Amino acid sequence: MFDLIKSLIIGIVEGITEFLPVSSTGHIIIAESLMRIPGGTVWTKAFTNMFDYVIQLGAIFAVIQLYFHKLNPLSPAKSPRERNQTWRLWFKVIVGVLPAMIAGLLLNDYMDAHWMKASVVAATLIIYGILFIILERRNATKTPSLTDVNAMTYKMAFAIGLVQVLSIIPGTSRSGSTILGAIFLGASRVVAAEFSFFLSIPVMIGVTILKVGKYLLNGGGFTVMQSATLMVGFLVAWFVAYLAIKFMMNYIKQNDFQAFGWYRIAAGIVVFILGAFGLLNMG
Repeated sequence: MFDLIKSLIIGIVEGITEFLPVSSTGHIIIAESLMRIPGGTVWTKAFTNMFDYVIQLGAIFAVIQLYFHKLNPLSPAKSPRERNQTWRLWFKVIVGVLPAMIAGLLLNDYMDAHWMKASVVAATLIIYGILFIILERRNATKTPSLTDVNAMTYKMAFAIGLVQVLSIIPGTSRSGSTILGAIFLGASRVVAAEFSFFLSIPVMIGVTILKVGKYLLNGGGFTVMQSATLMVGFLVAWFVAYLAIKFMMNYIKQNDFQAFGWYRIAAGIVVFILGAFGLLNMG
């Protein structure tokens, strides 16, 4: 039962943080470290690594649910022009995804082995928090040049994809890096957030297939309790992410991202303090 509670907690953390620019991976690393995960017969190192990616796919389902009509090029409710526009949006997403997919295939295992540390998370939380504050203050008097995600150019989509590569570093945040990049390139906050959501769909589907396949090929299996924890984490992440996305999109229509920047800085400092007092494994 306690293993299911752990899964519930991690699912909540994932759902809240996956699309907010605060780093879901970083928060999961911290939460699992505090709960002494990996450890025990259920939370083996291999299972935990695979679990962390599968529940992110649960959060991605929230994007698909919320934006299904906008992303569906076959919708009968759309005109031929709108369907063509949707296909072009997907092509831009694919262009934006390519850099991260290539970098992920080349570096993912290395990052998991050497950079999945609370100390790295703390540092990147603070660094990107500062960048958010600087960028938002720089843009305070500027008008975005792109206010419609469908009007995004392929060049901008690829540039945002290059910035997304930075998210391979734990604590950076996939949504955080892409949102920062998009705003810097002239996109409005809403456009930056939406395109970040759309980029996450093929990335996380691909990564999940890769991680589950690797887990099974290396002899991994699922006990009844492991299957239950995986299902709980997946469904909770989906439900909570749905609420988090709706909150974020309403929030940024009236506010900028500075609050998230200050949160990141505070969270990074707290992680360093917990590590200094031996309450968190920084290695």
